[in-house]
Amino acid sequence: MAKKTVTRADLSEAVYQNVGLSRTESAELVDRMFELMSEALEKENIVKLSSFGSFHVRKKNERIGRNPKTGVEVPISPRKVLVFKPSNILKDKINKSMLGR
Repeated sequence: MAKKTVTRADLSEAVYQNVGLSRTESAELVDRMFELMSEALEKENIVKLSSFGSFHVRKKNERIGRNPKTGVEVPISPRKVLVFKPSNILKDKINKSMLGR
């Protein structure tokens, strides 16, 4: 089964086909949605999309890592990571699609 990457252009085209906005308006809508999500995450707010999931920023503390080849210990600096937690509805859809239902 070939995997396909869904791009901004694909999302814009879907909005154009399903909502009836012009292609330009659809692209602007999708871009603005991503801008709003990015701004919220930069402020470390949680972004929840009903029936899809939620995105949030998590802080990771400094820790010691090890180079697997040489065994040399290297400090890994503190950082923030983006975490996605799928909703139960999305999990169910994915699992049902695996069963061919």
